[in-house]
Amino acid sequence: MQTGLYVALSAQLSLQRRLDTIANNVANSSTAGFRAEEVKFSSLLSQTAREPVAFASTGESFLSRKSGEVVRTDGPLDVAVGGDAWLAVESPGSGRVYTRDGRMQMTETGELRTLTGGAVLDVGGAPIQLDATAGAPVIAHDGTITQGGRQVGAIGLFSIDPQAKLTRADNAGVIPDRPAQPVIDFAKTGMHQGYIERANVDPVMEITRLISVSRAFDAITNSLNESETSLRDALKTLGSGS
Repeated sequence: MQTGLYVALSAQLSLQRRLDTIANNVANSSTAGFRAEEVKFSSLLSQTAREPVAFASTGESFLSRKSGEVVRTDGPLDVAVGGDAWLAVESPGSGRVYTRDGRMQMTETGELRTLTGGAVLDVGGAPIQLDATAGAPVIAHDGTITQGGRQVGAIGLFSIDPQAKLTRADNAGVIPDRPAQPVIDFAKTGMHQGYIERANVDPVMEITRLISVSRAFDAITNSLNESETSLRDALKTLGSGS
């Protein structure tokens, strides 16, 4: 009976972890370029009991790489990344991070930055400097930037190894545990000016998962309460018999 209690408790911890990730995903469903957090669960087999017992692990979290919905804004400093690639940004708080949030701004001195102040980098990792007096830039599919018909820079696109583990950084940024590589083939990747990519979170699906996990959590809690009551009654009976 005690083994059953421990198994149920491990399941509660796993479900709590899933509830936390779902809540965070829903809260950021309107954040451009946000990557949803998923949790992969596995069972842990204990050999200490007379019979092998499988416990639920607390889960291993990872960031989903699927693309979000692309919406048109017509903003000259908005870009959506097509394909499996990322923009590179020098974040004031986290160093170099990679993001799918292509909302940018040009400072009074012509520096190309994100809405949160990070410097947008070119393929060589250098900040991009525009001409603040030359008007709105035109951004090509390969990231080349022109103003008044003159090329003034190029936004870098980078690929991240599919096996790399992503750590969440500022806002929608991520930091991989393996070096990102510059994209040189734009047949399947590129930029689309005047568009942005929304979070890859499906709010309806997340709410459905939230309801399902909440019900499972409640069911396990009720089971634990019943097991605890049965154990208490058994101890009372044994105590009165002695």
